[in-house]
Amino acid sequence: MIKIAVVVLADPNTGTEEVLGRVFNALAVVYDCKERGTEVTMIFQGAGARYPAILANPEHPAHALFKEVKDKIAGVSYGCAVAFGAQGAVVEHGYSLLEEFSVPGAADLASLRRLVTEGYSVITF
Repeated sequence: MIKIAVVVLADPNTGTEEVLGRVFNALAVVYDCKERGTEVTMIFQGAGARYPAILANPEHPAHALFKEVKDKIAGVSYGCAVAFGAQGAVVEHGYSLLEEFSVPGAADLASLRRLVTEGYSVITF
């Protein structure tokens, strides 16, 4: 059985069309999997930790697609949310902060290794 994990690393603060394309395509992969019954999960990591709060805005061009796949979002990497100033917004919008392993000098992070060991193919945007 196919299992896909989509990880958004793109920084929404760049404000470019390219970053919008990345997050839109990440959401589209999740939507495609969901609609076809493929096991899928989504994580926001790195500067992408800023995205859940931004995508929750009804004015965002990807908001409608985001709403359709919200139930497939596993959460946001805790250490990344802290590093990129998104922790409060992540909690405010009700997303899980993923604390799966420790690295020196940073808060705990989400584990991409865990996803691979669980049989997920990991796609990053």
